[in-house]
Amino acid sequence: MAARDYGQYCGITRALELVGERWALLLVRDLLVGPRRYGELAAGLPRIPSNVLAARLKELQAAGIIRRAPRSRVIVYELTPYGRELEPVVLALGAWGFKAMGDPREEQVVTPDALTMTLRTAFRPEVAATLPATAYAAHLDDAGLLIRVAGPSLDVTRGDGPVDLAFTAGPDLHRLISGDLSPDRALTTGAVEVLRGPGDLLARFATTFHLAA
Repeated sequence: MAARDYGQYCGITRALELVGERWALLLVRDLLVGPRRYGELAAGLPRIPSNVLAARLKELQAAGIIRRAPRSRVIVYELTPYGRELEPVVLALGAWGFKAMGDPREEQVVTPDALTMTLRTAFRPEVAATLPATAYAAHLDDAGLLIRVAGPSLDVTRGDGPVDLAFTAGPDLHRLISGDLSPDRALTTGAVEVLRGPGDLLARFATTFHLAA
């Protein structure tokens, strides 16, 4: 019997055999944002041991979930069509886990890819469709996300550019998304710092992106 063979003939069992090992779903989460080089995957999961990263990538490739692909003279890892079918599963799991996050611990970080998937999970297209198109820039410690909302469409990319509102992003942004922290309170306390643009647009952001905790 294989190390991850649970001995049951069941779709959930088989799914766990394929992506249930530690770090596997987090690799899928980051690759749902886009293809990544080996070093980028390691940087996005700073606590993963290098031997475990190599093993998980090998296992996910063998399962047909990810593949290696040449891009501009470098090798990247990307999801296969079969792997991309995990997106609604990952988003639903993220929404479920969001309810139990609690307060962040000092050693916990927010990575750009993790925040991107949180925004995808929290996005409310039916609400955004009633609001003016808005571009936001969320600045993490050493990276930034460009968040474009146009009607029911959402586009989140790395980098910066012309935006309506730029603000700092960190663990407190999750409290804003959950509704535990009001936009006014976030600005007053400095939990979210406006870098460019009118601060009242933070209320529009909180309306567009919401997850019940």
